[in-house]
Amino acid sequence: MNARMPTLFFGHGSPMNAIEDNDWARAWGAIGRDLPKPRAILSVSAHWYVPATAVTANARPKTIHDFGGFPKPLFDVQYPAPGDADLVKRVQELLAPLAVAADSSWGLDHGTWSVLCHVYPNADIPVVQLSIDSTKPPAFHYELGRKLRPLRDEGILLMGSGDVVHNLHSYAWGRHPVEPFDWATRFETLARKLMEQGDHQTLVDYDALGRDAELSIPTPEHYLPLLYVLGASYEGEVPSYPVEGMDGGSISMLTVRFG
Repeated sequence: MNARMPTLFFGHGSPMNAIEDNDWARAWGAIGRDLPKPRAILSVSAHWYVPATAVTANARPKTIHDFGGFPKPLFDVQYPAPGDADLVKRVQELLAPLAVAADSSWGLDHGTWSVLCHVYPNADIPVVQLSIDSTKPPAFHYELGRKLRPLRDEGILLMGSGDVVHNLHSYAWGRHPVEPFDWATRFETLARKLMEQGDHQTLVDYDALGRDAELSIPTPEHYLPLLYVLGASYEGEVPSYPVEGMDGGSISMLTVRFG
């Protein structure tokens, strides 16, 4: 019988974290050394945000460089993890009767590989991505996380990748460090408090949390992966935060771990 795997939400920040030797990258590497080795990984990335629920069905998912304006070494990065046909079928079973398409046109986008290249640098663990259906409300995504929770007892690492706070309009693009915006700090602090209290419903209904939430989550795609991880957690599991901090004043790098 498999030991229960943790479930983690990674604040992935800039794709440059894939090739830079910084605090975030080193902390992700430490997480990988601490985790039990999973049989496979199911990743929910902010960057596969489409009007459908689908899973990557490629035997060898391509490394997608879904960004522009970055240096060539970033585009040279490859993360050649294999796919996992059995995990694709298992996700489809767990989410039935919801139709989950087996998709061979996507692959692993930077929400997945920019983190995993540090967590599991050998790329020897199968990885499947699950899309985020852009037409569905937050409660739908939380419920999918609950339905996927049995994977944790089957040797699967369920991970979300986004940012609790993600406001590029306010981001400081220069290389000098800046203090986090007060609204970003307040919202991240509130999110942590709610997670520690087990109050997932308020986090699902984040639209009601006022101006700080509006500024922190101007669009939902980077926040929704957190809801999958919350849904996959078990009652009584207390979150820990193996990575903390704010980048550019308005991007939360918080990693949340349950289990």
